[in-house]
Amino acid sequence: MKSLIIIPTYNEIENIKRLLNELLERYPDTNILVVDEKSPDGTGNFVKEYMQNDDRVRLLQRAGKMGLSTAYVTGFRYMLDNGYDIVFQMDADYSHDPKEIKNFKKALDEYDLIVGSRYIQGVNVINWPMRRLLLSYFANKYTKIITGLPLNDSTGGFKCFKREVLESINLDKINSNGYAFQIEMNFKAWKNGYKLKELPIVFVDRIQGTSKMSKKIVREAVFMVWKLRFQSIFGKLN
Repeated sequence: MKSLIIIPTYNEIENIKRLLNELLERYPDTNILVVDEKSPDGTGNFVKEYMQNDDRVRLLQRAGKMGLSTAYVTGFRYMLDNGYDIVFQMDADYSHDPKEIKNFKKALDEYDLIVGSRYIQGVNVINWPMRRLLLSYFANKYTKIITGLPLNDSTGGFKCFKREVLESINLDKINSNGYAFQIEMNFKAWKNGYKLKELPIVFVDRIQGTSKMSKKIVREAVFMVWKLRFQSIFGKLN
């Protein structure tokens, strides 16, 4: 199957240098799309130079910092428009281990959306402060209770979609960001009848760069789960 890895970036130049090399070495038949939000540190310019020597790498450079969800939606549209069969989404900061992609691929024989889970085998998070870890863990418990979504980790960003899953979702209606975006995509895939599978991963907090987490992202996720539940009940999920 023709596959694409989408990596959103904002000031990730030190990480993207390593990550591109490792991904292309491990998965030579896979293409990579970097969606850069006009990083002041020159991430986009580095990727442009990299592309001149390797045509497996593509770049979409946006006008500015527009948010994680729109970066992924832009990438998903590129994937659909260019004939890819599967798409991976992952962070540039090495919190997602590139080695796990091979396990995602194996699971695609039976499932349609693969989710890298931090909480399916205990708690597999390294270097997070306790406050953030508890927030994430109980946010996922809360999401599961309110929505019924059969996942232990609905908010993680290391995932793989089959093409037909994304085709079933109206990407024009995706307006959430951060945690809420991940929950919304998972929930809509599940409600559209696709099979979800969690695979255990170890999440390691970033070494280079700074986190994009904010209180706004958390608040949005809290309200998103109720919005999805009521939309589903009244048949207005799209």
